[in-house]
Amino acid sequence: MRAIDIIIHKRDGAELGPEEIDFLVAGITDGSIPDYQIAAWAMAVVWRGMTIRETALLTLAMAGSGEQLDLEKWAPGAVDKHSTGGVGDKTTLVVEPLVAACGIPVMKMSGRGLGISGGTIDKLESIPGFRTELTPDGILRQLSEIGMVISAQTAELAPADGKLYALRDVTGTVPSLPLIASSIMSKKIASGARAIVLDVKAGTGAFMGTVAEAVVLARWMVRIGSRAGRRTAALVSAMDQPLGFAVGNALEVREALDTLHGAGPADFHGHCLTVAGLMLHLGGRVKNPRLGRALAAEKLADGAALARFRALVRAQGGDERICDDPTLLPAAPFRGILAAQKSGCLVEAHAGKIGRASVQLGAGRAKKGDPIDPGVGIVLSVKVGDSVRKGEPLCEVHAATEPALAQALEELAEAFIVKRDKVKPLPLFYKTIIT
Repeated sequence: MRAIDIIIHKRDGAELGPEEIDFLVAGITDGSIPDYQIAAWAMAVVWRGMTIRETALLTLAMAGSGEQLDLEKWAPGAVDKHSTGGVGDKTTLVVEPLVAACGIPVMKMSGRGLGISGGTIDKLESIPGFRTELTPDGILRQLSEIGMVISAQTAELAPADGKLYALRDVTGTVPSLPLIASSIMSKKIASGARAIVLDVKAGTGAFMGTVAEAVVLARWMVRIGSRAGRRTAALVSAMDQPLGFAVGNALEVREALDTLHGAGPADFHGHCLTVAGLMLHLGGRVKNPRLGRALAAEKLADGAALARFRALVRAQGGDERICDDPTLLPAAPFRGILAAQKSGCLVEAHAGKIGRASVQLGAGRAKKGDPIDPGVGIVLSVKVGDSVRKGEPLCEVHAATEPALAQALEELAEAFIVKRDKVKPLPLFYKTIIT
């Protein structure tokens, strides 16, 4: 078998068989297929697409390209969660402790942020001393001890995906539904959880710009998970404005802590309970997501979720004092207010523009390898549908320098639109897809 034949088959629109896909993934993993041929195949997929059968085969082959964790011995019934990324999405920091506090083990491998999509690992690394680079043995040991772990993706899991994604990133082949779905699901399957909940974002601050696109991606990933023998469900959620108020790593940790203490923004609070409820249902703890949401709300109210987050920070070397004193988190030296120029109703808080402004401040990365400033970011004062008066704050900017502060305030002036007409608050979720 030759790589050129596989490229030609896909170029001509043929469905690749299991032998061809296994050969391709093996060549990606061991380097026997050169980058230029892998890039040519990826571009053929962008143009020709893949069937769900092909995508499932590719997913399983990439999941099997390296080590696969077996969680059943250490944490039977473990549940995993994945978000496709967004602005202000610190959901993992609250949802994982909630689910673990309800008696379901949670094993989460997360990524770093790229572009306007913030990464959970960057947020956790704003906690002094917090370790995110764990070995597979360390992951399993911690999971058995406290029922919860959040780790950076290890090189041993789905290495073919890591190599393929790095190549896609520099060859213009990232926007392909089959390649996106297989990339996400290969890591989830290799991570070993028997149940997976996917939070697929749609909107100006998400990779999938429309609800229709997000629904298609969600359905594909759910079908792939089902074919792999995993209980899988997806929520299609809104990302036309930031989730919660805080955008920026330490700022988002503070907001997550506020929520774990029983406060926090209403939209973020509701989002976390819904995701946790679905995870508890898939994990077999409750009969339906509604009961799961109610159970999660109990654990949030009685402090059990906060205690589990504290145990996570302690287990991974972080300074657990931040759980009661968030002023110990990094903070930016300069702050400034963007005020409303007229009275009315906030009709837009453009997530994409707010996300890009946060990247310029240093809260995100324009390209892989860029440094992160954990203290900078943006804190919204209002949400879409809220009434505002002229001169009232729309957001507060936290910046490392005065010039960066001035630039961010100028850029953010275009992200907020106030009009006389009233609009309804934006929805949290559009659709739920369950196997």
